[in-house]
Amino acid sequence: MSEPSVYAGAALRRLRRREGLTQAGMAQRLSISSSYLNLLERNQRPVTARVVLELVDQFDFDPRSLQENSAIGGIDGLARRLGDARFEDLGIDRAEVTEFLAAAPQAAAAFARLFDERGGASLQETSFEEEVWRATERWRNHFADLDEAAEKIAEEMRLTRADIGAALTDRLREGHDLAIRYLPRAVLPETDRRLDLHARQVQLSEMLSPQARNLEIARQIAVLEARETIASIADGATFEQPGARDAFVAYLRSYFARALIMPYSRFLRACESTGYDMPVLARRFGTDMGEVARRLTTLQRTNQRGLPFFFGRIDRSYQLAERLLGASDAGLLDRRPACPLLRLDGSAQWRVQPVVMEDGGLGPSHWLIAHVSAPVLADEDRHDVVILGIEARFAESFALARGVSLRAQDATPIGMGCRSCRRKGCPARTLRGPAQNTVE
Repeated sequence: MSEPSVYAGAALRRLRRREGLTQAGMAQRLSISSSYLNLLERNQRPVTARVVLELVDQFDFDPRSLQENSAIGGIDGLARRLGDARFEDLGIDRAEVTEFLAAAPQAAAAFARLFDERGGASLQETSFEEEVWRATERWRNHFADLDEAAEKIAEEMRLTRADIGAALTDRLREGHDLAIRYLPRAVLPETDRRLDLHARQVQLSEMLSPQARNLEIARQIAVLEARETIASIADGATFEQPGARDAFVAYLRSYFARALIMPYSRFLRACESTGYDMPVLARRFGTDMGEVARRLTTLQRTNQRGLPFFFGRIDRSYQLAERLLGASDAGLLDRRPACPLLRLDGSAQWRVQPVVMEDGGLGPSHWLIAHVSAPVLADEDRHDVVILGIEARFAESFALARGVSLRAQDATPIGMGCRSCRRKGCPARTLRGPAQNTVE
C-alpha cells in the first residue's frame, strides 16, 4: 500500500502570508511555477518531498506543520467528533469533514479542542479508556520504534515457531538472571505475573495457557528492555483522567510483546503467504487469535504495509471494551456496535458478515466483519466477542472472505443503532429513529 498523500494548502498559505510573499514570489523561492503553487494551496495537489525540502531550506520550515491535524487525530478524529449524536440532524458526511480539515485546519483544531473540553455526546467526562484509545489512534496504532526494537531482539533470540516459549525464557535467564516459576492461583489472586527481584524470579499463574505464558514473559521483557522507548512515547501523549497514562504504558508493553512474538517482517510474510489465515497464524507464532487480530492492525511500516484491519472487543454486557482502528477509516466502532442486524453472537468459530453502513455515515460504508468468541487465556469465565473488520475492497486476499460475496448489493444494510438509524422500514428496528432523515 502506498504512503498517504499530504495536502497542506492552509499551512502553505499561512507561511506565505507570514513571509509577506505573493504566490509568484514564493513559487520562485521554491523553484516551482505559480500555477503549481496555486494548486498546492487549494489542495488540488499533494505536497511532494522536493517541495518539503525546499520549504525547509528556504524558510527554516518545520515539516511537521504540514500534518498539523495529527494532534486531533486527522480526518478520522474530526469525523468521530462530528459523528456525535448532537450533530445527527446536520447529515455531515466524510467529504465535508475532509474539506473542513483541509481548508481550515486551525478552525478544525479549535472545534476539536472545544468539543473535547466540553465532553462527548453525554456531556460526561471522557473515560480513561477512551483517552487511551485516542492516544493509540493518534499513532494509528503503529509504533515503529517498538516494532524495530522487538524485531531486533527476536533476531537475537532466533525465534522460531517451535521454541518461542523456550527462547523467551532463555532471554530472561541469560540477559537478566531471572528464572520462571509457576505459582498456584491462590498465591497470585489478582495478577497473572509478578517480578520478584529478591528471588530473581518472574512468577506466573499456573492457570495461564501456553499462549498466555508467552505473552506474559514477553511483557516482562518489555518492562526490562523497552522501558525508555515506551516512556518516551507515553510522555508525548496528554491525559486528563487518573490512570490513563498507566493504562497507555500497559498497552505499549503489550504492543511490544506482540511485536516480539510476531516480529514485523516475518509476521507480514506469513500473513501474505497464508491469506491472513487466523488459525494458521496463531499456531505458527505460538499465540491466540485475539492477539493475532490485534497485531493485524499495526502493519503500517513504510514500503512494507499489510491490509488495513480494525479490531474491537465487546464484553458480556455488550459494551465496547477495546478499540484499535489501525490504518482503517472505520466509523463502525465510534460507539458500541448496536445494530441488531450485525449478528455478533459470540460463536466459537469465526463468522463473517459483509455489511453496508447507512447512507450519510462518516467513513467508508462497505465492510467485511468477522467475529469470534475471545479465547480464554487464564481461568477467567469470560467470553468476549472479538471483531476484526476490513473494507470489502481490500478483502479479496483475506482467507476468511473465501466464498463470501464482496458485492455491495449482497451485503447486510446496517446502521449505528435504532435511535440514530435513518433506514426506513427495517424489520429489526426496536426503537424509533429520526424519521425526518430516513433513507430507503
